[in-house]
Amino acid sequence: MNKKIELGTLNILKVNRVSEPGIYLISLDEEEVLLPNCYVTNQMQIGSELEVFIYTDSEDRLVATTLKPYAMKNDFSSLEVVDIAKFGAFLDMGLPKDLLVPKNRQKSTFQVGNRKVIQIVEDENTHRLIGTEKFLLEKSPNNLTKNDEVEILVYIKTPLGFKVIVNNKYEGLIYHNEIFEKVNIGDRKKAFVKYIRDDGKLDISLQKIGAKQSDENHNKVLEKLKENNGELSFTYKSDAQDIKEMFEMSKKAFKASLTKLLEDNKIELLETSIRLK
Repeated sequence: MNKKIELGTLNILKVNRVSEPGIYLISLDEEEVLLPNCYVTNQMQIGSELEVFIYTDSEDRLVATTLKPYAMKNDFSSLEVVDIAKFGAFLDMGLPKDLLVPKNRQKSTFQVGNRKVIQIVEDENTHRLIGTEKFLLEKSPNNLTKNDEVEILVYIKTPLGFKVIVNNKYEGLIYHNEIFEKVNIGDRKKAFVKYIRDDGKLDISLQKIGAKQSDENHNKVLEKLKENNGELSFTYKSDAQDIKEMFEMSKKAFKASLTKLLEDNKIELLETSIRLK
């Protein structure tokens, strides 16, 4: 049970009393919050504990809901723009009340129907949940090392590559020349730490680095051959873009895989194709 009611997160609170608009839940410090009738069930009895999400209503009062939002306070998420106003844009966060991204928290153009990667924060003046494109990120991830698996959220394309949020905390970059699969803004993917820079930012790879990745590449070539009746029109001379689209790897990695598979006698190289043995 929560010691106090916390905005923007899931709270465990106790049913304290019943009223006309709903039931009041209480924390250990005896602060109350309303759970409106539309979320109340017969199983919710005085003294029982409930898990609820806390946000603010149209009058800036704390209110509880049993609905789970798409993201919570301090999280990063890709949300759909559902309305535009002079003072900001509204995004669907999975609750009856949409999330406002004020004009002064925007860095790009918002249009209805678009998806935007934003961070959900508490506005220090109004104490409402709002969205922002001006991210609060941590630096110096001392707990991460090379080749650690991480979760990334792709949020912007730059001339160098795609910037990503790593483990909902850090900033990372995937370089264009190291991407061999389709990447879109808002994608969540598993990835790997390639390098930790002096400024605390991360270079990220979508592939494992070293021997384990080589094994995965070999298996990927074999799987593609099996999916195509044991033969594919690819050789050492194949176009790099064709290799990228078919195998999601670089031409260098593909050629290394062919060499290994030939040495292991798992494939044979023909004039214009490769074939399973």
